[in-house]
Amino acid sequence: MNRSILLAGVCATALAAASTASAKTLIYCSEGSPENFYPGINTTGTSFDGNEPIYNRIVEFERGGTKVVPGLAEKWTISPDGVTYTFNLRKGVKWHATSKSFKPTREFNADDVLFSIERQWKDDNPYFKVTSPNHSYFGDMGMPKLLKSVEKLDDYTIKITLNQPEAPFLADLAMPYAAIQSKEYADAMLKAGTPEKIDQDPIGTGPFYLVQYQKDAVIRYKAFPEFWGGKAKIDDLVYAITPDASVRWAKLQKGECDVMPYPNPADIDAIKKDPNVTMLEQPGLNIGYLAFQTQKKPFDDVRVRKAISMAIDRKAIIDAVYLSTGIAAKNPIPPTMWSYNDSIKDDPFDPEQAKKLLADAGYPNGFETDLWAMPVQRPYNPNAKRIAELMQADLAKIGVKAEIKSFEWGEYRKRLQTGEHQMGMFGWTGDNGDPDNFLHTLLGCASAQTASGSNIAKFCYKPFDDLVVKAKTVSDQAERTKLYEQAQVIFKEQAPWFTIAHAVQLKPVTKRVIDFKLSPFGRHNFYGVDVKE
Repeated sequence: MNRSILLAGVCATALAAASTASAKTLIYCSEGSPENFYPGINTTGTSFDGNEPIYNRIVEFERGGTKVVPGLAEKWTISPDGVTYTFNLRKGVKWHATSKSFKPTREFNADDVLFSIERQWKDDNPYFKVTSPNHSYFGDMGMPKLLKSVEKLDDYTIKITLNQPEAPFLADLAMPYAAIQSKEYADAMLKAGTPEKIDQDPIGTGPFYLVQYQKDAVIRYKAFPEFWGGKAKIDDLVYAITPDASVRWAKLQKGECDVMPYPNPADIDAIKKDPNVTMLEQPGLNIGYLAFQTQKKPFDDVRVRKAISMAIDRKAIIDAVYLSTGIAAKNPIPPTMWSYNDSIKDDPFDPEQAKKLLADAGYPNGFETDLWAMPVQRPYNPNAKRIAELMQADLAKIGVKAEIKSFEWGEYRKRLQTGEHQMGMFGWTGDNGDPDNFLHTLLGCASAQTASGSNIAKFCYKPFDDLVVKAKTVSDQAERTKLYEQAQVIFKEQAPWFTIAHAVQLKPVTKRVIDFKLSPFGRHNFYGVDVKE
């Protein structure tokens, strides 16, 4: 499919604009389809990328960094005790007038912020269950208990009061789940009996509006001329949905796309040699891991978890699958993150010791189990099926017979979160640059105790949880660092995961792309990007 074919099918107005000499189009070869257009219930980078052009949050992360900067709020103040946040909202921010079902009659205001929070927080809100009641991020970060009140002081002032100090709170509000939707649109669709439309036919305040979405094929956006931050430099943004990494690379070579994510490790050398392509590269803020369902036998026994960890040859996996794109992981947070405890000693690859641990745990002849492998390539795992096969072979040598299982990606995540597996591969890319986003969100008791939580190991260990919960309430980073370093020691002792690797973030872009910046969170933001014509 060439560039002209990709652009075909846009509505007549958009097509006419794209054909003019001044119109600029950027094509992004995305790896998959978004689940929907409501970030509050999404957990994958694919879905966040699909929503990113449309929405804003009250605070944002600067392009290419982790610093929190103003978004829909121009400024904010925090009380001395760290529990009250007052946000002064921007005036004159317009909504996209693109929905077939609704035209906005007012600009963005405090009602929209209140609605977007309460939709995830209050189970009696009429939108709480629309599309899905699974507000994973909001719940896993403990927001329902953390929030004491959210008040509209006037049309352009919101006051949020917490039950206790929360060190990463501002950074948490800059994450995708906190995107602001229109309350006026929500009310109109509720009255019409079609509330789901706000998540299917979205409007936002972001730099691009949605023109067309065809699942597994294409998403088309157009620059919003009245965007409060100034019109985007590109006029048309196209996501050409291309699940196969080799096909994405072929399209990039032919000029059929300008940016591609997640190249195959085997293609890296060829990509770097292409004179028409620039390979952007930086350490990834991510972790790929194998989680043990700690509430199921035999993985409720730490000796079994340690035995599995010592039976798997991590170096062989990285050499065979990640090639030059991964580094061995020993901790649940990446080494570029503050509070990383480098003094921790990794479990050695020692099959004989693994056999002894299994015998001590009552499994001298091993046991049968499952081993779930993701059906898709992810930023933290380039080929889960191949890794599963290598793990399966290693485990057979200590008498553990592992049956590899997989499901469609959405079903896979859903089943993992409900804890159906015994061993399951998963991973995480950081959302806000704070260790809390890994250690509490993925391993804390709060997200283990919900059916849809991100703690797929269902690991709830009080000595660990006490540390990561306390660290949330402390403002001093040095003190927080000590708490997180202790938590990593306990993590290694208890072994709820076999940590596989941290993947290097690699992004091939064509030489026609100007000022595309890598996000530390692995997201793709095209506002501020230009192209040579």
